Amino acid sequence: MATKYDVFMELYAQSGPQKIIVLVKSLKQKKSGYDQIRKILETLVEMKLVNKNKYGYEKVMNPKNQHLFEMMKYCLQNGVNYNDLFNKKVAQYLSKAFLKRSFTANDLSFHPRTFSEISSLLEKNGFLIILSRKPFKAMVPYNSFLGDLMVYYGYRPLVAKKQQDEYFNEIQKELVNFKKLRAKNMRKYHELLETFQIKFIHHSLSIEGNSVTLAQTIKLLRDQIVPENLSVESVQEVQNYQKAFLQMLQNVSDELPLTKESILNYHFIALQHKPQWAGKIRDEMVTIRGNKKFKVAAPKDIESLLDHLIEKYHEFGKMKKPSLKEIFEFTAYIHNEFQHIHPFFDGNSRTTRLITFHFLQMNEIPIFDIPLGMLEEYVFSTKGAKKRNDHRLGQVLQQIILYNLKNINESLA
Repeated sequence: MATKYDVFMELYAQSGPQKIIVLVKSLKQKKSGYDQIRKILETLVEMKLVNKNKYGYEKVMNPKNQHLFEMMKYCLQNGVNYNDLFNKKVAQYLSKAFLKRSFTANDLSFHPRTFSEISSLLEKNGFLIILSRKPFKAMVPYNSFLGDLMVYYGYRPLVAKKQQDEYFNEIQKELVNFKKLRAKNMRKYHELLETFQIKFIHHSLSIEGNSVTLAQTIKLLRDQIVPENLSVESVQEVQNYQKAFLQMLQNVSDELPLTKESILNYHFIALQHKPQWAGKIRDEMVTIRGNKKFKVAAPKDIESLLDHLIEKYHEFGKMKKPSLKEIFEFTAYIHNEFQHIHPFFDGNSRTTRLITFHFLQMNEIPIFDIPLGMLEEYVFSTKGAKKRNDHRLGQVLQQIILYNLKNINESLA
């Protein structure tokens, strides 16, 4: 059954007035749904989202309505059901949650059922990170989409000041549990891995501007069906990144350490749709789009800097039983260092994530996705940062890994 938001989206995507019968057809409703669509349109007119004239119904163009349309596009792009999320209670929940670095049910003062429903909705879509089930404790990482959602419903997006939070104890507990659960159910684990890696490929490439939606990515990679209306390059970009991701998993399975050659190979596989750049060190200066303060290496220094990074990696590999703190500190270092070397013309960030995941999984820490709600904070801790801060990136990576572990363990249990 179509909702008011479905009708709004359909009208906003059109260039002119639409008759009710045309909307019934375009929304794939039965003819008997005519009256329902008419009532929805009357509601949208009252909400000043839609105008009625002698030609039919058409969108009302203004900044607030455009804002709503862009938020709903974001949902469609990322497989989020806007009909669930666009609710004043959700915005109220977020307004209270953002005031806390972490929160319990008592902190938000909702009816238990309402609290549970909204928490489950946010968690399912990657907007909430569970720190503990019993007693319940969670956090909602801030991102501009959730901030915009709050503003749309009249709330100010005030956010608690960042602290030096560490999650080593929680991660350690989940790692112990993960190893036991994986050993008991390897088949289920591999099924989960497929689901996680498809989401990661979508999230990772969406950061880089790929417009393929999550639903289209699933259709392409899981069902092996090429969706209509996609460019050849965007399809190849998704397919090639999956190949590179699978190569990374195979290398980890074979216990192969990172080398300069393996890094170049990851890039070569991921960028095969751009053969002029694939696997080749750049010989010109580049800049980071949107962040002029981000310093990258001069072409003449790239080779020596990569050699030094690999040398540091092998030195770390000689350590006997490094602590989680040491692992995360080096993870943040290798991630940021590679980003700042920026050895390629294109595809540096997606390659950075592959070598970061390679390193973590070689240290028996599973990470297969960056949740939707943390993509923005992750970017602002790396190539979006005005100043390099490895410690801050390390904290963000801890949250991402805790999210991965919690989801994997609860699915395997």
